[in-house]
Amino acid sequence: MERIQSKWIATLASIWIQCSSGSLYTFSIFSSALKSSQGYDQSTLDTVSVVKDVGATAGVLSGFLYSAVTVPHRSRRSSSCFLRGPWVVIAVGAIQCFAGYFFLWLSVAGVIPRQPVPLMCLFMFLTAHAQTFFNTANVVTAVHNFPDFSGTVVGIMKGFLGLSGAILIQLYQAIFKGNPASYLLMLMLVTTVNPLLLMCLVRIYNTKEGDEKKHLNGLSLVALVVAGYLMALIILENILTLQFPARLFTLVLLLLLLAAPLAVTIKAQQSNFDGTSQTFLIEKNQLIDDPKQLDAEKIGKGQDPAGYHLVHSDAEQERNTDDNRVLLQGENLNLLQAIGTCNFWCLFLAMACGMGSGLATVNNIGQIGGAFGYKSFETSTLVSLWSIWNFLGRFGTGYVSDYFLHTRGWARPVFMVITLATMSIGHFVIASGMPGALYAGSVLVGVSYGSQWSLMPTITSEIFGVQHLGTIFNTIGMASPVGSYIFSVRVVGYIYDKEASADGNKCTGTHCFMVSFLIMASATLLGCFVALILFLRTKSFYNQVVLRRLQHPGRV
Repeated sequence: MERIQSKWIATLASIWIQCSSGSLYTFSIFSSALKSSQGYDQSTLDTVSVVKDVGATAGVLSGFLYSAVTVPHRSRRSSSCFLRGPWVVIAVGAIQCFAGYFFLWLSVAGVIPRQPVPLMCLFMFLTAHAQTFFNTANVVTAVHNFPDFSGTVVGIMKGFLGLSGAILIQLYQAIFKGNPASYLLMLMLVTTVNPLLLMCLVRIYNTKEGDEKKHLNGLSLVALVVAGYLMALIILENILTLQFPARLFTLVLLLLLLAAPLAVTIKAQQSNFDGTSQTFLIEKNQLIDDPKQLDAEKIGKGQDPAGYHLVHSDAEQERNTDDNRVLLQGENLNLLQAIGTCNFWCLFLAMACGMGSGLATVNNIGQIGGAFGYKSFETSTLVSLWSIWNFLGRFGTGYVSDYFLHTRGWARPVFMVITLATMSIGHFVIASGMPGALYAGSVLVGVSYGSQWSLMPTITSEIFGVQHLGTIFNTIGMASPVGSYIFSVRVVGYIYDKEASADGNKCTGTHCFMVSFLIMASATLLGCFVALILFLRTKSFYNQVVLRRLQHPGRV
């Protein structure tokens, strides 16, 4: 039993859950069937799609639930520990997923009569909202289990989530190609059964087990191989028409690659049992330690019971402003306390500019390709490859930022500055309308967009602490739909309709999107400037607290 109770088994379970959690990225597979079966026009279908986007980012409830079932309170000591732990969050997500896809399948398959649009929006919201529960449970638990390498492990979790859409599409094309209704039934089963089978393995283990970086690098290598295989497969499918035996073979090979993390886990487990496991925080029932007990320990270690990291230098203490003192509290900031800081709003504004403009780009990439004169297969290839660029950003930035934080002491927000500046360049490239500009620009924007989803939770955990990480980073994540609405509807949509009014309902030429992308490039530069402010504000914090926490995990 002990062999299946470790942080490596928990990480493996989280990776496999993430592989089936990105079903929303495949909305285009069944959207046409949903539109035709329900008799929707394009605006109604867009309304359902907007509800999907809102549900996928409204993860505050999952954050509150995660805190409720992992942070113990005195009043709950006598209660049963059964309904405790990250598995509860995953179970709630699985229930929502089942309910949403089940009723969507009944409607599309014609088993039940056409339902009112608000009710269909509710079904779609449930399926989207479930993703936030899976994501919160897996990401936050991973940060708890690997606090020294949070950037790497968040990149792995977010990376597999980014690849999950491409994985599910391969499953659809191999088995259900041309049958979207059956695909909805498959999503109902896969996105429900997979998490339910694995959820009890996802637990918090506050232990340090051997060379963690080495084994995390092994998982990272597997992620890169899976991404490379999917990219090659996507390109191949856009060139050749694969027959059923070939599609089945490629699917089996993909599943074997997805099983590869098991080998890394077994090796990590064996290494741990052969060596020694150094426990630096004793875990109680796989939950976060009691804050009252931590207070007593902190007093003995020269720390303020309120959670402040005391710096033993009078000169440095005198230079700390009141805001910096709140910043040093770190570990115990809840959502309301975090919202009261300038750093929270710096993160929120930077994410609204970066995530919002990135989401607006991918939502309109097909229409952009049509306006720029790209062929349909070229546009579809761009859409398919977006998930690969998204993965590279999510995974690569987490890994690279961890490397430079450990080796050079670079504060992680500097990578937010770099990636937002790169995204701005990508928007300028697309706005230019030069031959191949959409290919180059989509790579820059896609990688930078994925980077934000890796950097934001990691920076949030380091600045505000991990105790209420799920609630805080999901609240900041709501900047994505806010920014997407502004850029997609108020900028791209408005300007496109204005340009198209002279030529009917369709616009062709670089002028259709040039002004929109120049505006988004400028907005992303603004986000870059805000991220620079965050970097300057937190630079001393990273030097005094985060680096010390990494160097002396048992003392800080």
